Amino acid sequence: MYQLYSFPYSPHSRRVVSLLEQAGIAYENHMVPMMEGGHMTDEYLRINPNHQVPTLIDGAIRIHESNAILRYLCVRHELADWYPVSGEGFALVEQWLDWNQCQLAKLMVDIVLNRVFLGEHGNLQAADAAEELIRPKFDVMEDHLNGRAFFAGSKPTIADLSLASNMFQLNFAQLMPQTPNILRWYQTIAELPGFQKSLPQV
Repeated sequence: MYQLYSFPYSPHSRRVVSLLEQAGIAYENHMVPMMEGGHMTDEYLRINPNHQVPTLIDGAIRIHESNAILRYLCVRHELADWYPVSGEGFALVEQWLDWNQCQLAKLMVDIVLNRVFLGEHGNLQAADAAEELIRPKFDVMEDHLNGRAFFAGSKPTIADLSLASNMFQLNFAQLMPQTPNILRWYQTIAELPGFQKSLPQV
């Protein structure tokens, strides 16, 4: 059985949990208490030297990066609907997985970490600067979804799970985009049972 090390307030963790739950894949979830520094302990650093979550262990195989875990699970379990193997669907999934990490993720982290999780120690100037930069990214998403149900086709894929995990995170800072295409898409993903099971229990 897969061993997953995760934290429910981590969008990277939630996207992996979403896929595992949605696909009905058995796993054991080990919650890493990041707010108490659990990711910095010697024990966890032996599991993930990057002191980040998630980490997936499959026997002798250990994978750290969330989007790599998504790809691995899809290939391992032949989840072609979630990860198309060729053509435009494949190209779009790869594009949006990378776009999410390269264009959106750091800005999201700068906003949410500094405005929410760091409290009085947060760098509000960095958060404000990131907000200015992230708004054009929302326009890119909104335009792409015009006439499309999902980011890579007519069915949800791991690209949608990856992007939606970051959209949920922006809710903590009251910065979830309110444009019609993004809202329609996000509400559809948010209704998936796997996505629901990935959310923090508050």
